[in-house]
Amino acid sequence: MAEKPSEEPRPESAAPSDDAWEQFLRDSEAGVPASAPKEPSARARMVTERLRALDEAQAAAAGRKGRWFGRSRPVAPARPEGWRTGPAWREMDGRASRRRTVWSVVGVLTAAALAVVAVNPSAALSWLPGGLGGGGADASGASASGVDASGVEASPLAPETARPTGAPGEAEGIPTRERPFTGSPAARWEAGADAIRLPRAKAVNGVPAARIEEALRGTKEFLAAANLDPAVLKGGEPVKALALVDPLEADYLADLRAAVRRPTEDNDPVSAFTRFDPEKVDLVGDVRVRGRMTVAPDTAAEGRALITADYTFVYGVARVGGDETTRVIVRRVLQVDAADPSRYQGTEGRLWIRDLASEIGNDDCREGDGLINPSFFSDLLSASPQAGETRDPYDRSTSVSREDECGVVSRT
Repeated sequence: MAEKPSEEPRPESAAPSDDAWEQFLRDSEAGVPASAPKEPSARARMVTERLRALDEAQAAAAGRKGRWFGRSRPVAPARPEGWRTGPAWREMDGRASRRRTVWSVVGVLTAAALAVVAVNPSAALSWLPGGLGGGGADASGASASGVDASGVEASPLAPETARPTGAPGEAEGIPTRERPFTGSPAARWEAGADAIRLPRAKAVNGVPAARIEEALRGTKEFLAAANLDPAVLKGGEPVKALALVDPLEADYLADLRAAVRRPTEDNDPVSAFTRFDPEKVDLVGDVRVRGRMTVAPDTAAEGRALITADYTFVYGVARVGGDETTRVIVRRVLQVDAADPSRYQGTEGRLWIRDLASEIGNDDCREGDGLINPSFFSDLLSASPQAGETRDPYDRSTSVSREDECGVVSRT
């Protein structure tokens, strides 16, 4: 009887060879279990679940896709000079520019990757940032994920005072309902409307300091009402935000109202308001916010100033009835016209919106339903990869895109 050839044990760190993998596929198709991987251990199952939950760090392996829209309209004209003698507003094009950029996150984690986990969990562990523990510390000892080595949340970052010089560093870990910002730079961002800080009001280009201060406060109120109001986030009508728009900007205001009540591909309210479907997703945790607000003279004419608010909002969302958790990143760049009330028409206490540009990260690219529809990791398994430019939704060092296309998001 021939002696059974000895089998050299496979090193624990090695992945299955191409021949072994092909044999496994042939046997599987033929219903032969001989070469199938053994029942995974508890550790292997844990790694598999971690891989399935990595809605962030597998961008390269998962082939994530995204998209952005750069839909635009002509910038609203400057206010007509003359408190009583200016042209009637209804005779003017009162539309502000609205540009929306959307990234949806789609990707496929291959069956081969999961098979390697089952056959050799130690090899799979090497693919994960920081192994099962996760969380790399920066020079200060605070993790980029917002949690230090002892598990204590790190202090928030200092407020942003100028445009960053680059994208924030990579963060490790996976989001959960309890910690939706784990693995995100937003873990160290401030939360809520308090993160929207106003610069010191002073007279600019003939616009009194009191008018500048009023416009600054109104800009903050609009951003909060459009992107932080719990009722709006759950798909409700942005009543407070709409009430802040100058009624003399009639065409633009009519467009906003129509978008909320009858969304279309060409007039979708998420270009201005952050709204989700409460029957599909739960908002978990607070909303993380980072950005800055500036005031500059309007070089086109004396007596006008331009307020620019550039803020990124990060939302933790979980699938209704489940534990899958991911994030949506929305960047809004809002420009508001502040004018000398003795020279230019306007409604006291209301905002003249000059321009509103938006980028939305992790939306499914659907247009016209009036809601942001995030993708979860289980959605990505059956999705087709998409080509396009790759963008980092956390990178605030660049200008907002003015394109109208789909692309690839690098992380959420």
